[in-house]
Amino acid sequence: MKPHIPPMVITLATSLLRPTRNAPVEERIEGNWHVYPLEAALELDYVDQAGNATRRWVLARELKVGPGKMLLGGIDILLDEGYRGFRVDRIQRLEDAETGLTVEHNILDWLMKLAERQAKARKKHLARMQAGA
Repeated sequence: MKPHIPPMVITLATSLLRPTRNAPVEERIEGNWHVYPLEAALELDYVDQAGNATRRWVLARELKVGPGKMLLGGIDILLDEGYRGFRVDRIQRLEDAETGLTVEHNILDWLMKLAERQAKARKKHLARMQAGA
């Protein structure tokens, strides 16, 4: 990839990240899946079903935890595939475009903690909004 492309992708990803008007905002249950809202612009090193390694730039919107599978749901901004799920066990490395933090181990744990931090921040924001109303 040309050296000027990653900064462009990061700029696009972080600008699209806010505001997230149609992103889910509450945890929910969908059948056997527990769905956690998540807002992040991530660069993924991902291995697809055929074993091909690819790099993806994803606007993450949710983390789905189900029986035997964990999926990161979001939009791959370089492909015109729309919304899709990425199996967390196939993510080899991720980088948070907002902070620059790189995660190569315990990726599911990191994603869960991010979702928990964001849920706490949303609740705090809602409480402030209600107190000011």
